[in-house]
Amino acid sequence: MHLVTSAAAAEPTTGIAGWAAHLVDVLGGPGAGLAIALENLFPPLPSEVILPLTGFAAGQGAISLASALFWTTLGSVVGAAVLYWIGRVIGRDRMYELWGRLPLVKVSDLEKTEAWFQRHGTKAVLLGRMVPIFRSLISIPAGVERMPLPVFLSLTAVGSLVWNSVLILAGYWLGDQWDLVGTYVGVISKVVLGAALVALVAYLVVRLRGRGRHRDRERRPKVPR
Repeated sequence: MHLVTSAAAAEPTTGIAGWAAHLVDVLGGPGAGLAIALENLFPPLPSEVILPLTGFAAGQGAISLASALFWTTLGSVVGAAVLYWIGRVIGRDRMYELWGRLPLVKVSDLEKTEAWFQRHGTKAVLLGRMVPIFRSLISIPAGVERMPLPVFLSLTAVGSLVWNSVLILAGYWLGDQWDLVGTYVGVISKVVLGAALVALVAYLVVRLRGRGRHRDRERRPKVPR
């Protein structure tokens, strides 16, 4: 099932794109699903490369568009389910234990996060599937909080179908320029990651300043009344 190519659209043979193309060549739709399942477990594998390439393969007739959408969405759900169960195995008690060992954090921070997830967890899982970087990570807190499995799988399937459809159809329509999708989505991923890093740095700065002020107050001599 070798991808039909032209001189302007040679099938990638190296790197992640080459690996994904080989899976599609050998296994067809299930190969694309396997690639996306692994992408969920190992976020450095970029869906913005795998999915448009799968769409390109569908446009070349190597697989059908319906097969591409079905198998990649199934792969997304399977990969997310593995992370969900990792979260369930970790559990709430162990999460609190691990959190308490981390420097510069408070148990109250985790409690607030937990309360937020309990209120907005369904939206977080659904929309999180469409956000680079977090689309995989959101499955872990869902497992820790023991979101009902049917609800989690349904939300994951819907969110994944939307994300996969956008990238696959983009690759399908762009043809031999399918790699442009990765370029633009890669920029978005970097923006998201950059925003997360900025938020983390700001959090650490606030925590360090708070500790500094607390130590200063403790060092001040108490004035007898």
